[in-house]
Amino acid sequence: MAGRGRSGAAGVVRAARRPEVVLPELRPYEGGELEPEGDYDGLDFADLDFAGQRAGGARFLDCGIRRCGFDEARLSRARFLDCVLEGVRGVGADVSEARLRDVELVDARLGGVQLHGAVLERVLVRGGKIDYLNLRTARLTDVVFEGCVLAEADFGGAVLERVEFVDCALRGADFTQARMTDVDLRAVTELDIARGTEHLAGAVISPPQLLDLAPALAARLGIRVEEAVRT
Repeated sequence: MAGRGRSGAAGVVRAARRPEVVLPELRPYEGGELEPEGDYDGLDFADLDFAGQRAGGARFLDCGIRRCGFDEARLSRARFLDCVLEGVRGVGADVSEARLRDVELVDARLGGVQLHGAVLERVLVRGGKIDYLNLRTARLTDVVFEGCVLAEADFGGAVLERVEFVDCALRGADFTQARMTDVDLRAVTELDIARGTEHLAGAVISPPQLLDLAPALAARLGIRVEEAVRT
């Protein structure tokens, strides 16, 4: 399936452009709770707990966010620009309709993160484990998932362009109604697609992965696969 796809060039898969985040000298964050529409520039957030806080529409520019907790935090429509998030954790954070540009997310431990409707551009997700990631109707451009575990990620209705999955486990993924251009799945260590195999046009997979997906593809096409009966 390394054919034309939607890139328009036979056998060519355009690689994702990775972020190149170089943080300036950061100032320790000494404020209290995050504020809605808050403006945070050049700050180091380290070992803080933002559980349950509401900071919709906040802007984070040139920030380091390390080992912070975000259980049930509300950050819808927030903007993360030229930021590094390392070792963040939390369950049920709402980051819907957020914008992430030139962001590195490293060794995260997250569950049920709501990123539906978000825009991700030049984002690297490296290491860690994210359960029930909701990226429905999101737009991903130049995004790399590397060395991480994504369990039951939902890409339903999302638009993916130049997205790579490298040395990561993709378990129970949902690609229903997704639209893909230059999505590279060949280096996935564990590929398990629960729904949406019929929407993989524009993706490239390896020959062994095609064999693994064959039963689901046959089922979608209404093809019965049975052993021949010999008389």
